[in-house]
Amino acid sequence: MSASSPVESSTAVARAAELLQGRRIALLTGAGISTDSGIPAYRGEGARTRSDPMTIQRYLGDEAARRRYWVGGHLGWRAFAQAGPNRGHTALAEMEASGHVSGVITQNVDGLHLRAGSSHVIEVHGTMRRVLCLHCGQVFDRRDIAVQIEELNPWISIPENVALNPDGDVLPESTAGFIVPTCTVCAGMLKPDVVFFGEYVPQDRFRAAESLLRSSDALIVAGSSLVVNSGVRLVERARRRSIPLIIVNREPTRADVWADVTIAAGTSDVLPAIQELLE
Repeated sequence: MSASSPVESSTAVARAAELLQGRRIALLTGAGISTDSGIPAYRGEGARTRSDPMTIQRYLGDEAARRRYWVGGHLGWRAFAQAGPNRGHTALAEMEASGHVSGVITQNVDGLHLRAGSSHVIEVHGTMRRVLCLHCGQVFDRRDIAVQIEELNPWISIPENVALNPDGDVLPESTAGFIVPTCTVCAGMLKPDVVFFGEYVPQDRFRAAESLLRSSDALIVAGSSLVVNSGVRLVERARRRSIPLIIVNREPTRADVWADVTIAAGTSDVLPAIQELLE
């Protein structure tokens, strides 16, 4: 079932709520749930094309690429950190508190589910809040690394209008003279605690996501086109168990053919509407 007009959308929401009633619901969320918080999605209307995304291989092996990443990452993180949860995030937190939602598996690194009040959140692609030392394993708060960056590079400034990307990165005009932060324990190479292109989702995170899904008896995919394999693998596990699958995404997804209901609308509208019908 596909919905696009307000009438069709309302009918689809009612059908979804009927299927979800009395069930423990797991959520799988993607960048689309955060667009109403001012963070653009990777795909669909308004998305910015990333023709040269940072891969883990380039990050580890190319000093210039790593310097460019930290300049852009710092400028973007400052703008990224100002974004707040929207009605979609809040609805999920409230549905967890009322017992309808068992937890959230998110592909996002923005931390907005936790800031909205959700307590059971599995961040399968990591988080912008932490930075890791690849040599000694020390973990740092991103805010502390930001202080180090600005002490090392006092000339750095935050543009008023940052062209933000979904991972908190921006495209800096220049990286000349930028000093990359290092581990304050061992002087080793630092890396944000996020999964880069070319990296695998850590097994412990994926197992935690699978465990959450097994403890649930319905799945809502919200704001994800399911292009990333980790998301598709989780949807396949739900499909094998024949539990209700609801997909809320403005654009078509790879799993639409498996869904019991698809709702082609924004998550900030649909998730609060589902919440109202369930409660």
